[in-house]
Amino acid sequence: MADDSIFLGASRKPDDTYQKPEELLLKYGNRHGLVTGATGTGKTVTLQVLAEGFSNAGVPVFCADIKGDLSGIAMMGEAKDFLLKRAEQVKLDPYEFQEFPVIFWDLFGQQGHPVRSTISEMGPLLLSRLMNLTDAQEGIMNIAFKIADEEGLLLLDMKDLQALLANIASRADEISGRYGNVTKPSVGAIQRSLLVLEQQGGVNFFGEPALRIPDIMRTTRDGRGAINVLAADKLMQNPRLYATFLLWLLSELFEELPEVGDPDRPRLVFFFDEAHLLFDEAPRALVDRVEQVVRLIRSKGVGVYFITQNPLDVPETVLAQLGNRVQHALRAYTPREQKAVKTAADTFRPNPDFSCATAITQLGTGEALVSTLEAKGIPSMVQRTLIRPPASRIGPITSEERARLMAESPVAGQYDVTIDRESAFEKLQKRAEAKQPEQATAQESKGGSRWTLPDFDDTGAGRAPQNERSSGEPTSRQRAPRPSNRQTVAEAAIKSVVRSVGSSLGRAIVRGILGSLKR
Repeated sequence: MADDSIFLGASRKPDDTYQKPEELLLKYGNRHGLVTGATGTGKTVTLQVLAEGFSNAGVPVFCADIKGDLSGIAMMGEAKDFLLKRAEQVKLDPYEFQEFPVIFWDLFGQQGHPVRSTISEMGPLLLSRLMNLTDAQEGIMNIAFKIADEEGLLLLDMKDLQALLANIASRADEISGRYGNVTKPSVGAIQRSLLVLEQQGGVNFFGEPALRIPDIMRTTRDGRGAINVLAADKLMQNPRLYATFLLWLLSELFEELPEVGDPDRPRLVFFFDEAHLLFDEAPRALVDRVEQVVRLIRSKGVGVYFITQNPLDVPETVLAQLGNRVQHALRAYTPREQKAVKTAADTFRPNPDFSCATAITQLGTGEALVSTLEAKGIPSMVQRTLIRPPASRIGPITSEERARLMAESPVAGQYDVTIDRESAFEKLQKRAEAKQPEQATAQESKGGSRWTLPDFDDTGAGRAPQNERSSGEPTSRQRAPRPSNRQTVAEAAIKSVVRSVGSSLGRAIVRGILGSLKR
């Protein structure tokens, strides 16, 4: 096959033979794509074939392994009758088996190298989406990030954000006058959402060392692109975390990679499996951002391929950006399924030899309707295509094989140990400790004891009897006046200098398209 394309399979002729090769041109690989079809129709094998093709062309790949089946791409395929028959049908000669360079990743650090991001890099928009916050709570989250930027507070892990929110609650009156209403109940609701996220495994994801983009864009000495496989079987128990993580990674690619225009082949291909999870109940603002990233990231040399069961799962504005299409069989029993069949059929350039809408419901396993971009970026006429067999193993690898591959990985040992440097939590803790002597001095200046008595209720239960109080304590009329809360000129000047120093020691902060922190 040609070096400038990926062989997908052979198209079916009216006499039921498969002769014409169907290929995806590498120069249009960054024009994005869509792989759809009902469960069990062959989407995972199609993804495997595409990943193999891009890797052999020297293009790194990032994909999620939802069921564990995709991990077999790291091992050499085995000659089986149905694979050899399929290779003969599509005229794949020679049919050679391969193993591919794979790097395994896992947000929980169990089936792959740990993947982390910092709170600052995630940004307020994605965090709000992840925790399903209301508009008012999202507003407070934005205020929290604004204050962190102003006061030089690094937000790295969950305890940093929790400490900052507690600090904001204690300063609610002051902050409300500057940025709008901040209520303690709303802050408490965000804290409860953080607790839920922590129990779902979020504490493993937020922290350092954070994932470096160059580590997922590696190539081997023989010129093949690394295939990064994210273990997502456990991650799928929290679909919102899965979708938010992949969207964060996509936004990081958009922010960090330079413009390259239209290269001869993509710099990276990103497969977004179970893509409907990205758009389910997503606010309009988030969908708009996704559309913007998908539209603009092409010029960074990144191709994005969505894999989902139903083309209706992807908004029309995003669907319009996807030039390479592979449509496996769909069922058409319910009105929604019938609408999905019609939508899928209408997105293809028609072929006079058959009806797309009819063919979609009649496709066999491993068979698909394929339309890719031809010369000048024009969609090809849709063809009924038998997908080629993969060169690597179909099915999961064993735990022993996974452990060996992780030990031989180029990133082995780089992400295994968590780093906890000074950040918002430590700085706010020091501030609180520094205020304690001041508060004690202020208490003593009132003439009272440093020790306070319990005050359980308004009836006086738990209080010391009046005759047991210190006889030297002033009466209510004799009490010294309360110290003023207003700052002196010297205090204001000192605080201004401290704030300036903190800002200068911090990073220069620029928010990206999704609100993440950029250096």
